[in-house]
Amino acid sequence: MKREIDWKEISDGKLYSLNDMVKADCGDCKGCSACCQGMGHSVTLDPLDCFRLTVNLNCTLEELLAEKLELHVVDGIVLPNLKMGGNEERCGFLNQEGRCGIHSFRPGICRLFPLGRIYDEQGFQYFLQVHECRRENRAKVKVRKWIDTPDAKRYEKFVSDWHFFLKRLERKLEEDEDQALANKISMYVLKQFYLMPYDRDQDFFDQFGKRLEASSFL
Repeated sequence: MKREIDWKEISDGKLYSLNDMVKADCGDCKGCSACCQGMGHSVTLDPLDCFRLTVNLNCTLEELLAEKLELHVVDGIVLPNLKMGGNEERCGFLNQEGRCGIHSFRPGICRLFPLGRIYDEQGFQYFLQVHECRRENRAKVKVRKWIDTPDAKRYEKFVSDWHFFLKRLERKLEEDEDQALANKISMYVLKQFYLMPYDRDQDFFDQFGKRLEASSFL
């Protein structure tokens, strides 16, 4: 999601990579779930997020969209996000104790928080959002450990590829200003990268790469 702000104004002014230490460790949150409430449409899900959810919950994306997820326009493209519900606008995956019910396969944005990403032509680096987490006196932790994602380098490549693919589509839509085209592209993205099932027994990144290559005509 595009944010029209200077990252230095909301961070400690430093950029981090996987093997750097950063003050992000919230000590298992100690019962706090503030970042899982009132987030609006901001927890956007990428294809890997949805793959992990459907595999671990043994369901389809359509079933999740019926209750736990919703669709929202992000920079011109319709994408899924975690749905906030009830008076407190809580994530539907929070249990009664305010703990995450999908923590081991939680979405990438949840793994990242309170870190953010800043992109350049080569990829991205991480930065610490200093005003987002309510927890004070956070401990230092290696970025690689904090994001808690197997095969972190391949994951970073996936994140970059997906980001730049969406940015290319965004520029295309800005140039054309054609709502019918925007609808067509959104439906293609949803079907190609989300709704069409991935083979659970095959490598996700390889499957994603083939779908991305097949979409180069856009």
